[in-house]
Amino acid sequence: MKNITSKLLTLCLVGVLTATADAGNITVKGSDTLVILAQKWAEAYMRENPETKIQVNGGGSGIGFAALQNKTTDIANASRKMKSKEMEAFVREFGRRPVEYKVALDGLSIYVNEDNPVDELSLAQIEQIYTGKINNWKELGGKEAPITIFSRENSSGTYEFFKEHVLQGKDFAANAQTLQGTAQVIQNVAKEKNGIGYGGGAYGSGVKHLKIKKEDAAPAIEPSEENVVNGSYPIWRYLYIYVSPASEKGEIADYIKWILSDEGQRLVKESGYYPLPADLRK
Repeated sequence: MKNITSKLLTLCLVGVLTATADAGNITVKGSDTLVILAQKWAEAYMRENPETKIQVNGGGSGIGFAALQNKTTDIANASRKMKSKEMEAFVREFGRRPVEYKVALDGLSIYVNEDNPVDELSLAQIEQIYTGKINNWKELGGKEAPITIFSRENSSGTYEFFKEHVLQGKDFAANAQTLQGTAQVIQNVAKEKNGIGYGGGAYGSGVKHLKIKKEDAAPAIEPSEENVVNGSYPIWRYLYIYVSPASEKGEIADYIKWILSDEGQRLVKESGYYPLPADLRK
């Protein structure tokens, strides 16, 4: 009996120590679009709160949602809203919906190589490129050269957003090369003279960001802060974080409050995205 009691006490003590060790640890997983910004948030917050440790990983929005449902992350970063099936699975597990926060605005950029003479495209032209109907830059006012298409993996929120809002739900061309992250898309477009890719504005170094026309006869709009915030740039979106209902209070809630503060939103702009208007920082 004494041995059993001793073992139980030991287990309880280990549990207390484990809880204490875990206290102050926040895990973040999901959108590759948000990785750069999420790392900057984490680094700045940990400097101000050295007792808190924040670990940030990418993998895609879908991966983040799955990790949140499986209780292997505290925060899911997302470049799209949670789908109804993902929401239903979460509610089955937790009995409540996750808490959604808008944390930034992003103009989804279309990238081409810096040597490409094409400066603008319409949404219809982008759709035709990515569905395989336009295959040569000559058809778009460029050089006689086949178009090399780069895309994201289907677990990516950016992929989902692009397919829904630009391709209107149509399938990608069979020759589209799938890459794991936006950084890889940038690297490939920078090396491939005839390449085209898409992704968040913060990843723009080494490539040209095209101006985009909503319709063929419309003016071409660059993905600037003003144009994204006022909605005139045709491909824009909110960036999100999701947490479980149990995280509405405590350290995770404090961290989210800091992200939505002036300091947190300043880092949004430094990362190449656009801060939320004041009325959306709830």
